[in-house]
Amino acid sequence: AKKWINIRKSYGNFYKVPRNQTKLTIMLEKLGMNYDGRPHSGLDDSKNIARIAIRMLQDGCDLRVNERIHGGQLMTVSSSAPLEGAPAPQMPRYRN
Repeated sequence: AKKWINIRKSYGNFYKVPRNQTKLTIMLEKLGMNYDGRPHSGLDDSKNIARIAIRMLQDGCDLRVNERIHGGQLMTVSSSAPLEGAPAPQMPRYRN
């Protein structure tokens, strides 16, 4: 894998939140989701990241590769066109 989507960067850019609000548990909480599984379990973390990605896609995010390795160095990949972000996620409202 020489290029990938860093979901924390995508989440922060899309919802316009600072990096300290892009920890996995915080992202889930802000999207109105609970953490499923055991924390720091690779499989459970992956499933929860996938849930976040699905929600971002539903909210209109265009997920794109944003990091890559070049010459052994981590590099940020900038998009060719700026994307408009969505408003910060809100806790879901439940109907009575």
